[in-house]
Amino acid sequence: MAHTVFIDGGAGTTGLEIADRLKGRKEFELIKLNDDERKDPDCRRTALNFADFVILCLPDDAARDAVAMLDKASGTRVIDASTAHRTAPGWIYGFPELVGPSVVAGADRVSNPGCYPTGFLALMAPLVRAKLLPRDWPYTVNAVSGYSGGGKSLIERFRGDGSNIAFMDYGLTLDHKHLPEMQQKSGLANPPVFAPAVVPGFRGMVVEVPLPIRAMRSASPPDELRAELTRYYEDAPLITVHQEPVSEVLLHTDAAPSDRVDLHVFADSKGETARLVAVLDNLGKGASGAAVQSLNLMAGIDPLAGLRL
Repeated sequence: MAHTVFIDGGAGTTGLEIADRLKGRKEFELIKLNDDERKDPDCRRTALNFADFVILCLPDDAARDAVAMLDKASGTRVIDASTAHRTAPGWIYGFPELVGPSVVAGADRVSNPGCYPTGFLALMAPLVRAKLLPRDWPYTVNAVSGYSGGGKSLIERFRGDGSNIAFMDYGLTLDHKHLPEMQQKSGLANPPVFAPAVVPGFRGMVVEVPLPIRAMRSASPPDELRAELTRYYEDAPLITVHQEPVSEVLLHTDAAPSDRVDLHVFADSKGETARLVAVLDNLGKGASGAAVQSLNLMAGIDPLAGLRL
């Protein structure tokens, strides 16, 4: 028997990409509401409590409201793609490579990682855990994303008639909503200084952590950082740690959907400075692909099924 899945907020970019990854799969049956039903609280409540799995693709407050609609007796298991529960007690962080596939598989409440934190944590969490990087260093994070990460309003700003945006720096109040997640899940003593930006491409993301290793107390050489990431992800089919240096890292305006993450450790010839770089699809492993990976694990099927490899 197929597992029933209700995507609450399925008309948004993340919800549509999740549905695309579930299309044609016999393991799942999507519960669909028409426009009027989506606006009817009773219809939504019924769908939420009937489904085996619910994936929330909603603003934070709406996601909390949806969880509050669930009856304890329903047995519905939830994956929340919003920020609402990423650091909340009782929720499992939906990053199997960091928390363990079996932990996600056995969870009833899973919070989907944010797109920027996915790249940052893929780089930093294993290295801080292994004590190859100090947890109390004042780290900085430089990152760019395609405009799809901002939802319909930002998509319209970049695609609308007369748009000529070449680069958008934001998060200038330095209180970005991803910071608590980035600090908590990496084990850092302090939140990093986070400098996100948007470029005129639909999808794709580069997340970079520069390391002045010569000035850092107890930081390991770049080769050791790369070796630890390679060891840590050796059994992680979605994450590749590149061994050979490249001369440039590109995002393409016509990039296809991808649920992979590519990690790089760049360094100068003396190993005195380094740049940790993660490249991913903000709509893939940074959103929809991560939700489907968690759904697969929770349903007890191949975790890579339906993903864009």
